[in-house]
Amino acid sequence: MAPAAAIALAAFLACAAVPGTLPGTAPEADAQTPSPFDRKFGAVKYLDAYFGLPAAKMEVRPGDANVPFTVAVANVGAHDITGIRGQLSLPLALSAHDGSRAAVADAEDNANAGETFYLTFYVDVDETASIGEHPAAVRVDYSRVRESGTRNEFFEFAMDVTGDSVIDASARDAFITSLRENRVTIDVSNSGTAQVSGVEVTVSGAQDSTQSMSNLDNVVIRESSWDLGNIDPGGSGELGATIYVPGSLSGEVLRVPLDISYINAQGDTQSVTRVVDLYVRGLIDARIYDVRVADLAGNPTIVGDVINEGNEDALFGFVTIVPLEGSNLAGATLFIDEIETDSPVPFSAPVVFEGEARYGDHDIRIDVRFKDSTREETVISLEATVTISEPPAEEESPQGMYMLLLAAPAAAVAAVIVRRRRARRRASVQ
Repeated sequence: MAPAAAIALAAFLACAAVPGTLPGTAPEADAQTPSPFDRKFGAVKYLDAYFGLPAAKMEVRPGDANVPFTVAVANVGAHDITGIRGQLSLPLALSAHDGSRAAVADAEDNANAGETFYLTFYVDVDETASIGEHPAAVRVDYSRVRESGTRNEFFEFAMDVTGDSVIDASARDAFITSLRENRVTIDVSNSGTAQVSGVEVTVSGAQDSTQSMSNLDNVVIRESSWDLGNIDPGGSGELGATIYVPGSLSGEVLRVPLDISYINAQGDTQSVTRVVDLYVRGLIDARIYDVRVADLAGNPTIVGDVINEGNEDALFGFVTIVPLEGSNLAGATLFIDEIETDSPVPFSAPVVFEGEARYGDHDIRIDVRFKDSTREETVISLEATVTISEPPAEEESPQGMYMLLLAAPAAAVAAVIVRRRRARRRASVQ
């Protein structure tokens, strides 16, 4: 055979040995892309890797230490395996808790054919670690039962630093009033570093330890469940509740337990109970009435009454009379002390003009300010028109006229007597 022909035949045979390299032929798919359903008998297969223990995943944030990290592996071979050990190769922002270069973990038992086994490592997450995925790898060493020698497999995956969610609940205004409906706004906050989703809140009615923490007997809460959706890190969702509290709880703390369920960054549904504390104040229902001008001891006086129809005494009461536009009355402030329940408290202030007296109608405002048991001040007001009458002109009484009539003759007699005495004195002198 000629040398050129021999070279051509050798090239053809070489191409025939490699599928898809002959002219006019396509590469076989199985030779280029292995099927995901292919399985090597006698091998182990990587299933999952996550922070947490085999039975439960957990959230993790930068700065956490001694955190369990679990790798789930299946024995997909036909033989039982033993002596299973894993070595975890960590990214820069994570390290083995014991300070070694690679974290090491042993399986608790042998893995029969078809069983799943778990390797749990303990790692530290550096403060500088970013939230997100970090590349890592694990080497799994094992031996077949009744076979000498050690086999190993390598798997690459991502370690997901999820961040954590910290759920709490609190009322924006921690004070409510008994004997009336209160509109309460409650914030459900996430002070963690991971988003939570599917947040649902219900008023707890479970007969467990939360019952001893609450005192909801005879308390009416019109709403009982809320859907808040997603709450971002550092964010919050709000819910509104209408609460009626009986008078027997005045001066006490109302404890409202809330069951909060949500989906964390690992995709697991979590449930926590948070108790919202509300201080119940007594009701001070004060009003001003019967404002008028009365004549006291001959002096015109502005008078009125304040009544408290609630269930708690008002403290440090003051009444202020404020003249409105067009009035030249002088203002006044009076101290009336406590405004007790169901007992009118009167007030009075003499009429004083600024400048010339102007009689007739005057528009005024009565302000009553007081404090409750928490020393929070409240001011109530009432505008009124009072009429100040001009006093009658002074008239001489009959007794005065009688005295005047008696005084005139007496004065004449006295004048005669004085004249006679003076004449006698002059005669004696001569």
